[in-house]
Amino acid sequence: MNLTKRQEGILFAIIEEYAEVATPVGSVTLAKLFNVSSATIRAEMARLEENGYIAQPHTSAGRVPTDAGYRYYVNVLSERPETIETHSELPHHTEDEKPLERSSRVLEVRISSQARADFAIRGAVDSLVELTGNLGLATIGDQLYISGISRLFTQPEFLDNQRVQAVAELLDNLEPWLREAAPGQPLNIFIGKENPIGKTSGVSLIISRFRSPYSDRSYIGVLGPTRQNYAKVMSLVRRAGDMLETALAIK
Repeated sequence: MNLTKRQEGILFAIIEEYAEVATPVGSVTLAKLFNVSSATIRAEMARLEENGYIAQPHTSAGRVPTDAGYRYYVNVLSERPETIETHSELPHHTEDEKPLERSSRVLEVRISSQARADFAIRGAVDSLVELTGNLGLATIGDQLYISGISRLFTQPEFLDNQRVQAVAELLDNLEPWLREAAPGQPLNIFIGKENPIGKTSGVSLIISRFRSPYSDRSYIGVLGPTRQNYAKVMSLVRRAGDMLETALAIK
């Protein structure tokens, strides 16, 4: 489905608002944001729901994004790189890029201050955990370094034990999958059911490929709920991979 400009704006607003508040987004909130009637918003939301981009978890509740809605959003971010850096094309986003730049400096300092490649990679992962609130991970040789499991499971999505078990299954099988599948894009995003393992876990895996002394296909990234700030996280993961590749090339 080709979305109209307004439908795309409403979808993006639902995704970003839901990422912030973790509760379904209603038509009244969106009507104020777009300066149109609630009836107009409800009609557009109905079209988005019919086409699988949003869902209504409870009767009379607001809407939440689906995996398909997140995929549309992430594809737009990937196709319009400038929106990852500044969010300038996202209809209601007012945050400037300074927080992102500050976060990038944290990454750079943590990576450049390490004399050993494995310490630099671990430092980058730990920084991603602190900056995103997600679980961080990276391949170091034939091992998978993981940090921030407790941070991940404090998210409201993981009050369900079945989802926690699905995440654990994904993590148990992630390192061999990365080695065998070797995702080819510099930045790879797997949303919800797109994940190779743990399809019912309701998480997104965002990983960047980089060259290291260990392998031409080393990976660093984060694992978090599908409800997250994709523009920020995608940018930080990509930058972490670029910074590591540059730093480790001279070590």
